Amino acid sequence: MAQQLDTIWHWWLVLWPHLLATTIVAINIGFSLHALLTKRDTRSTIGWVGLIWLSPGFGAIAYAVFGVNRIRRRVTKLRAGLQAVNLRLEAAVATPSRLDEAIGPADAPLRSLATLVGEVTGQPLLDGNHVEPLGGGDEAYPRMLEAIETAERSIGLASYIFDNDPTGRLFIDALHRAVKRGVEVRVLVDGIGSRYSFPTSIGVLRRRGVPVSRFMPTTVPLYLPYANLRNHRKILVIDGRLGFTGGLNIRHGCWLAKHPPHPVKDMHFAVTGPVVTQMLEVFLEDWSFASGETLGTPSATDSSHPWRPDLTPAGTSLARGVRYGPDDKEVGRIKLVLIAALASARRSVRIMTPYFLPDDAICQALGVAALRGVNVDIVLPAQNNLALVGWASNALLWQVLSRGCRVWMSPPPFDHTKLMVVDSAWSLFGSGNWDERSMRLNFEFNTESYDRQLAEKLHHHIGTVIDRSTQRTLAEVDSRSLAVRIRDGIARLFAPYL
Repeated sequence: MAQQLDTIWHWWLVLWPHLLATTIVAINIGFSLHALLTKRDTRSTIGWVGLIWLSPGFGAIAYAVFGVNRIRRRVTKLRAGLQAVNLRLEAAVATPSRLDEAIGPADAPLRSLATLVGEVTGQPLLDGNHVEPLGGGDEAYPRMLEAIETAERSIGLASYIFDNDPTGRLFIDALHRAVKRGVEVRVLVDGIGSRYSFPTSIGVLRRRGVPVSRFMPTTVPLYLPYANLRNHRKILVIDGRLGFTGGLNIRHGCWLAKHPPHPVKDMHFAVTGPVVTQMLEVFLEDWSFASGETLGTPSATDSSHPWRPDLTPAGTSLARGVRYGPDDKEVGRIKLVLIAALASARRSVRIMTPYFLPDDAICQALGVAALRGVNVDIVLPAQNNLALVGWASNALLWQVLSRGCRVWMSPPPFDHTKLMVVDSAWSLFGSGNWDERSMRLNFEFNTESYDRQLAEKLHHHIGTVIDRSTQRTLAEVDSRSLAVRIRDGIARLFAPYL
């Protein structure tokens, strides 16, 4: 027996380096093939394959942890079998003659943009809407609370953050009274966003009898500002006829007139008309996914259904809901919308966003627009509430500044507004930021509008912010100290996850 063991040990000592080398080569081949078949960016593919082969063992482990995209697979698995909600919208779809009148002929830049967004989203452009911008919580919260108080049939509310604070409790009280009146109420709060206050609003809502559900709750006892797969949408739909959407969460800091300790500026929108139906579709699907309760696919003619949409025209605006997230067939399709909007610009582009971490393709599109003679203005907060995002943004500003874009840093309080306006004729607003988290990892909802009067208002609003902002120049970016440039450069490495 001892001799047999000695023989086995001898052969093991002889063979183990060959077995290890064979195993490493097989693993490297497997991960290299995975990268070749799944990575769409050539530079990313070359980088990963090089790391795998030049750093045996470490490269394969790094690819397994960071290189394999599990986001899409996880979302597909989670939302498998979820019934899509498609409400009947034919009566409100903009006709060719109406498109000619409101946007221009088929070869007009914005008409081409409308065609592209329709192809990308699969949603029709709807006529007969009215969109009203609201200045943060000071204007939006009273209007939202009034709408909840006067609701007759249904209230669907989705918010990334719903704090248990003085403002949040006003909403809780109003929702409780609506339930007592017999209104169908459903409240959806993100699983991470619900943890921004303690105790959370979820327990209070449940004790008050308000049906509420968390979107993908987590067992982690802390909130994680960089968590993936969050429902970042902000939607309130009243009786299928009145909607509120934009960047505004429900928290006391957004009501500046109340003098909160941590003020946040923002913009929200009151929407009436058929486009509210597209907001309702998104809410009904998200509620079904999070709660397991299916509220049905109501039609506008079903008078007995509390969630029926109202397609009655309320104005002359052409608008369309733009929903996107990691469950899209093509992840990151909002990038196509942004690039097309930049390509359609002839005179001006104005952008406001709290988080600016675009990829190279969008940076190039911004630069190309500026080089064509378009005035491109990008407004960012001077003091970011997420330090890592601010540092990473500093590291890439040279890409747009060197091409002639102008960057403006707005003074405190922190501005959470998300807007894009092209040629004072087209506008995009909603929950999405200009970063990979919004464009690829979270569930978002924006609205595009072909309404010159609205676009001119938003163009002017951004102009007033620019007037009190400080311009950031390429010389200032280049003059950062070595320590700051290293810090910002390291933060930029994490840009796809911030």
